[in-house]
Amino acid sequence: MSETIQGQIERVTFVSEEDGYSVLKLKVKGRRDLVTVVGSFASATPGEILKLRGSWGMHPKYGEQFRAEHYETLSPDTVEGIRKYLGSGLIKGIGPVMAKRVVKAFGKATLDVIDREPERLLEVEGIGPKRLKQILKAWEDQKEIREVMIFLRGHGVSAAYATRIFKHYGRESLKVLQENPYRLAMDVHGIGFVTADKIAQNLGFQKDSPLRAEAGLHYVLFRATEDGHVCLPRSLLLAQGRELLECSSETLEEAMDRLAADGRVVLQPLTGEAAESFRESQAVYLRGYHSAETQIAQRLKYLAAIPKRIKAETARDALERVQGSLPVQLAPQQEGAVFQALTRKVVVITGGPGTGKTTLIQAICAAYRSLGARLCLAAPTGRAAKRLAEATGHGAATIHRLLEFSPQAGGFQRNEQKPLNADCIIVDEASMLDTLLTHHLLKAVPPKATLVLVGDVDQLPSVGAGSVLEDLIQCGAFPVVRLTEIFRQARKSLIVVNAHRIRSGEFPYLNRDPDRLSDFYFIEKDDPEAVVQIVVRLCSERIPSRFRLHAIDDIQVLSPMHRGAVGAQRLNQALQEALNPKGRALERGGRTFRVGDKVMQIRNNYDKEVFNGDLGRIAAVDEESQEVRVRVDGRQVSYDFSELDELVHAYAISVHKSQGSEYPAVVVPLLTQHYMMLQRNLLYTAVTRGKRLVILVGSKKALAIAVRNDKTQQRYTLLRHRLSETAPPLSRVKSRPEAEGAGREAQGSGGK
Repeated sequence: MSETIQGQIERVTFVSEEDGYSVLKLKVKGRRDLVTVVGSFASATPGEILKLRGSWGMHPKYGEQFRAEHYETLSPDTVEGIRKYLGSGLIKGIGPVMAKRVVKAFGKATLDVIDREPERLLEVEGIGPKRLKQILKAWEDQKEIREVMIFLRGHGVSAAYATRIFKHYGRESLKVLQENPYRLAMDVHGIGFVTADKIAQNLGFQKDSPLRAEAGLHYVLFRATEDGHVCLPRSLLLAQGRELLECSSETLEEAMDRLAADGRVVLQPLTGEAAESFRESQAVYLRGYHSAETQIAQRLKYLAAIPKRIKAETARDALERVQGSLPVQLAPQQEGAVFQALTRKVVVITGGPGTGKTTLIQAICAAYRSLGARLCLAAPTGRAAKRLAEATGHGAATIHRLLEFSPQAGGFQRNEQKPLNADCIIVDEASMLDTLLTHHLLKAVPPKATLVLVGDVDQLPSVGAGSVLEDLIQCGAFPVVRLTEIFRQARKSLIVVNAHRIRSGEFPYLNRDPDRLSDFYFIEKDDPEAVVQIVVRLCSERIPSRFRLHAIDDIQVLSPMHRGAVGAQRLNQALQEALNPKGRALERGGRTFRVGDKVMQIRNNYDKEVFNGDLGRIAAVDEESQEVRVRVDGRQVSYDFSELDELVHAYAISVHKSQGSEYPAVVVPLLTQHYMMLQRNLLYTAVTRGKRLVILVGSKKALAIAVRNDKTQQRYTLLRHRLSETAPPLSRVKSRPEAEGAGREAQGSGGK
């Protein structure tokens, strides 16, 4: 039976970021205890008064609850309620202290003053013209957000996404929602096609709407790039489109033709080996990815075809000088690699840990320096660039910094019109290069320069779309040096030995004796809860005391999965409670951020110069300015409260997010419940992230599954086939506009 209650929010216990499902504690008149309310709410804030319609129910674990089916927000009508409301972080510029001052000055009339006589706020100590302007903007934004919420709620859709929608579109939000709600799936982080489709259907869009079919196919193709594919076979795209949209093949075929006619997708005919590989006669690309992939192939061919200025005799002389200056003697494989780097235009070097990649890069740098040549060194991540600079004594930068990326100036400033000033460009951790970032890099490589790509092809492929390093190795068009010899010093490390055993499909040597000093241990446990407890104890007590490592800064937990009993989310909760249980805290979206927390950026943010996978520590929480300040690589980065969905806790992270990084100690939980992710290259990547210590915790069965499983998912890309084609290179590759403006995908998905 439906019932209506009214009360003031005392606290927000939980909020789901996916659908806005919330658990609230309300103070209801006539009830001594706080009432638990569950339902979907948009930006529920302590101090707000809610009028709710719904029904009472009994939860087997949590007791009596009121299940809200409909609600409306009322302004708080008591002085204490208004103070709590304003001090909750709702209005930027008013924190708990300032809220107390404002309410003391205006009492019950406070909200009316802000709404109708805002200039009177200048009477309050601490509020000047600048802060007043900030407060009024935040107040107006809240009104706009409320309008979006009411609109969404009026069309039967949870308003939990209103803040994100408003943040992206601003005052155009309602116009976008009414004209083409399918844009949400591509434009707004966290809103997928299913949610956008639900909004559209509530707005009257039909299931067989042409706009829906086009948006659905475009979304399937975009989602495929997030899974690593550069394109999809036409039949697979249509099949996935039918599954998503539940509409006729005819409707989808017509939508595909319209997308191609409008230039939003490119239909690529397939012949020969490519057709056999795809089992299809046509591939479908998003326009920007097609342009990027074709230009990568053209530019690499063009670059390789231009004669090298350094002659063989000069290269041999430089190699001799280098041999005498290095602290170690180069192995024959390494000598050959240096010679190739001096005499060829495009060179690929790959090898596992302990095979001398770093020594080889040092030698190549020394050889070019001896010839008075100009060098550029880069890596996809900040940590990898820092290691490269330390190893070579030469400046190194992230690829984005090397290419002078500027969001204000419209993207990468280094290109064919303004190429890099270099004779040799060395890129480390090249397994992380995705299609879009490689495209931008090659645009900036001057025709006379040499490009040397160094990486470990047996690691996980790039987070972004493509498998660039593997395609360059497989195509046979460029010299490839495979470093296979493990050097004597490295052979003493069980981490290195076991990494190579895993790579070869052999079971690693397991040290199960905690008293025997080693750099690699295996702790056998099958029970998920026991694994969590052991991981927490290792990080909080055993590793710091025995190996003198910092519990937060030096130890990284790597999980094969995000969710589950031993996923990164669950481990983060347990590790935060053990390693950083106290301190100033901020509750947002059901998560607690504390000063001192280890956090990770999960999207590229070019304005802040922080990128997908960057780690930091929370340095301050400022409720008044609604900012969280995070220390990243020695500098502080400010996040508005509304931007906190870009951060996740990082005591534990996924193996995929660890690419390009090294940590003093790595702890890896490994259980059969991770079955879908138990792959050889994933385990190999996890083990090779540890510099001084690797500890696996889990079952031997799960370890065996991972070692045996070398079946990696095929990534649909035609780069290898394009590079293998014998067509002559273009005399000069020109940029195509479509490669520069493919929406948010145009700047690369995983580069840093």
